[in-house]
Amino acid sequence: MSTGWRNAYRSFYYETMDGDSLPDIVLDPKETALLVIDLQACYLPPPPATDAKPSDVAEWERWAPFRSRLKNIVLPATERLIARFREIGSDVIYARIASLTPDGRDRSLSQARPGFNNINLPLHAPESQVLEQIAPLPHEIVVTKTTDSALTGTNLRLILNNLRVRNVVAVGIFTDQCVACTVRSLADESFNVIVVDDACAAATDDLHRQELTIINNIYCQVLTADETLAAIAS
Repeated sequence: MSTGWRNAYRSFYYETMDGDSLPDIVLDPKETALLVIDLQACYLPPPPATDAKPSDVAEWERWAPFRSRLKNIVLPATERLIARFREIGSDVIYARIASLTPDGRDRSLSQARPGFNNINLPLHAPESQVLEQIAPLPHEIVVTKTTDSALTGTNLRLILNNLRVRNVVAVGIFTDQCVACTVRSLADESFNVIVVDDACAAATDDLHRQELTIINNIYCQVLTADETLAAIAS
């Protein structure tokens, strides 16, 4: 019986699939890019002020598990992947949410609906910047989007084609929103997609696992950071 990624995150469609039938994943550095999605400062905000409203404090506490996963699991795994991709000369590409107008009038409907997803991050605002510990180097590509899919809302498709990239390793947040939308778009454009389990997060672990179960085997293969690094090394 296979272990690891071959049998992880099986949806109903793939419950009876023989994991041993899946070929080994080998990522050619010349044809592989790392895509870092929406790991921005706004998602690790400072604690509420001492005079904050109780509702704001409650909301801060509600998101504590997400912040813990982001800081203690996702960012360290992403740092390892970035370091390896830079070491072997493969491209590290960043996608981030950033409005081109101060009031966010250029946002797509998906990022302007009432509720959680209604977020306006002006291009040069501190909160829209990539988190410092994984910040892009001056020569690395950063695309900005006001859509959930990094492919739909940017020229990323053209960039990847021009770079001769066939395999995209996706990391970031949120697993069930911008990561999943990007993965579906990439798959429809015939890119091979790897989603790194421990380098992604949703608002809750349940949402994270549910979304990976939905997209795995159809739109991507879900691997751990260790499995991804091993696939590159081979």
